[in-house]
Amino acid sequence: MMTSFALLCLSIAIIESMAGILGNGIILAASSLSCIGSKTWPPYDIIVISLSSSRFIVQSWNTLDYFMNIFYENFFYKENLLTAAKIMFTFLSYSSLWFGAWLSVFYCIKVASFTQSFFIWLKLRIARLVPWMLLTSWLCSFTAAIPFTWDVYSVHENITALSSMTNTSAWTTTRKDNLGLLILICNAGIGMPLILSVVSSVLLIWSLWIHTRRMQNNASGFRDPSLEAHMKAIKSVCSFLFLYIIYFICVLFILFNIFSPLSNGEMICVVLMAACPTAHTLVLIWSNPKFQQLPPRIWHHINCHGRTACM
Repeated sequence: MMTSFALLCLSIAIIESMAGILGNGIILAASSLSCIGSKTWPPYDIIVISLSSSRFIVQSWNTLDYFMNIFYENFFYKENLLTAAKIMFTFLSYSSLWFGAWLSVFYCIKVASFTQSFFIWLKLRIARLVPWMLLTSWLCSFTAAIPFTWDVYSVHENITALSSMTNTSAWTTTRKDNLGLLILICNAGIGMPLILSVVSSVLLIWSLWIHTRRMQNNASGFRDPSLEAHMKAIKSVCSFLFLYIIYFICVLFILFNIFSPLSNGEMICVVLMAACPTAHTLVLIWSNPKFQQLPPRIWHHINCHGRTACM
């Protein structure tokens, strides 16, 4: 039986996910429009399109999942549907983590001002490496999702048995006795995008901070737009890193069933998993004028058509 706290958390998650769907739709449309008619797509747009597409799909999928949990609580606990849901969620969540990590790496390579030879080599070749980076991400995400094809049946049995249990630790113990080792081995590589994101974000923050301090020392007392831009970039990168780490932890908690179904711990993870990608999307829109300009342009276009139709 779903508690009032679980119902409240799912309702909040639905609102957050729908906001994320709208935000990712804006980013996807703006990036796609800038690429239409271009012979070569900018590497930044390729990464952003991949990231926003995966988030758009996973947040749409999660919204459907939340609605089904509210109105048809046991619907997704059928074996075939639970298998598809687990595989889809794993693949899309891991893809989103990888694309977010590559976006941090791209920012670091393009913006940071390090003079090491390897860093300069990456800066010159990043455009050609981006398609291979994204392809590797898809393959790693698919590989990580495969073990859930077999292990999901044990999850179904445990969820079914949970209703007659009073001691939830028995559910956790039964869950870990099956193919947990196989899943752990296949998902060990998911730590790589976290490492990439943390290292690249820390390096970028360090480089921007050093450059900002130099600009502050040379400032003449007037408001410097370049200095403000650097401070804005530091805030954006810090928020990216913070949201990324929270989302990463919540995904692992959900995938490995650390909490029992519909418990307070799982519901908090659900809310955070919906909030972090949405917040990251809003920060992306806030930090990029191209994304900010699209909604006013669409609104202006709608108003123009509306006035023409009325005449």
